[in-house]
Amino acid sequence: MKKYKIVLNNICLSLIVATTIMSCKEVSKEEVPVEILDNHTLDRKANTILIDSLVRQVYVPIYSDIYNQTRDTRTLLTATLSIRNTSLKDSLFVSKIDYYNTEGDLVRSYIDTPIYLTPMESIDYVIEQQDTSGGSGANFLIDWYSKKQLNPLFQAVMVGGLGAQAFSFTTEGIEIIE
Repeated sequence: MKKYKIVLNNICLSLIVATTIMSCKEVSKEEVPVEILDNHTLDRKANTILIDSLVRQVYVPIYSDIYNQTRDTRTLLTATLSIRNTSLKDSLFVSKIDYYNTEGDLVRSYIDTPIYLTPMESIDYVIEQQDTSGGSGANFLIDWYSKKQLNPLFQAVMVGGLGAQAFSFTTEGIEIIE
């Protein structure tokens, strides 16, 4: 019986050691912990900023409302900012996502610490139809960086309707060079 307990203990110990070893993995320099900030978007906080990276800035026009027939009549729109990492191998880091109104005033900042997108990952931020804080000339200013040369995609999709007809259109982000 004693021999049986020793064998059983050795099997249990072997299983624990094997499980521990199998669950460990080497962490690369670009991997950072994942934290869900809300139910709509999976945001990933980046604990480090890549010092040798060049920070780039992108301007994305947003139309949260458009004029309809006269300057005094506006149609409110739902706008979605989409940030897409087009790389199959490398992470995209984003250090600022700021939303500005028509007058150029900062309406809100969407992140307070850098986040990252894994290869081929996308995130989006929605300006709801009832949100009139941006106006017809609203925009996002996004700061991003990467360890290697990337070509991410920054777009906005606006959706609205007039009567029984619905419409949508997109805008593309442009890099700000100073």
